[in-house]
Amino acid sequence: MERRKVKNLKTHSYKIKRIDFEKRNKHRGIAIWLVGLSGSGKSTLANGLHAKLFENGLQSVVLDGDNTRLGINKDLGFSDEDRNENIRRVAEISKLFIETGHIVINAFISPFEINRIEAKKIISDKDFVEVYINSSITTCENRDVKGLYKKARSGEIKDFTGVSSPFEKPINPDISIDTENLSIEESIDYVFHELKSKL
Repeated sequence: MERRKVKNLKTHSYKIKRIDFEKRNKHRGIAIWLVGLSGSGKSTLANGLHAKLFENGLQSVVLDGDNTRLGINKDLGFSDEDRNENIRRVAEISKLFIETGHIVINAFISPFEINRIEAKKIISDKDFVEVYINSSITTCENRDVKGLYKKARSGEIKDFTGVSSPFEKPINPDISIDTENLSIEESIDYVFHELKSKL
């Protein structure tokens, strides 16, 4: 997908700055990047963490893979190039939310290390928290209520991560969660506890 680059643009500066939002919110804006296979528990954890942050008076927003692909990224498929663009766009959106002092919970498979590095570069090292949702492909298949793995194995779905397209495990995530041995409540509490020092 070829995209024309526009050169005659400039960044606008606004009266209300990030520091003003963060002072009002009483916490920093950061991106929490949940990485894992389909069925590992990313969306469930994102939803629970979002509720936990809300209950504690913290401003957060969730960007979820399915939801963004039904909206801003509905023009993208699942080729390597489109996956790259998918992650680039959501990283840019995350950055905008961070500038308004939000905690942005990103729930995306993010299968390639190079994409996660690029997302971190767009957002910035200090504002990026990578959380690896560690679950075996067998467990993910057993949890698969949509039947996606079955369709992928039969060839009905092409380029499916973990089956016909690779998943590169995070090399050095900030937080790692074993969702095979922790309940969803334990996982939410653990991530919340680990995040508190970063806010």
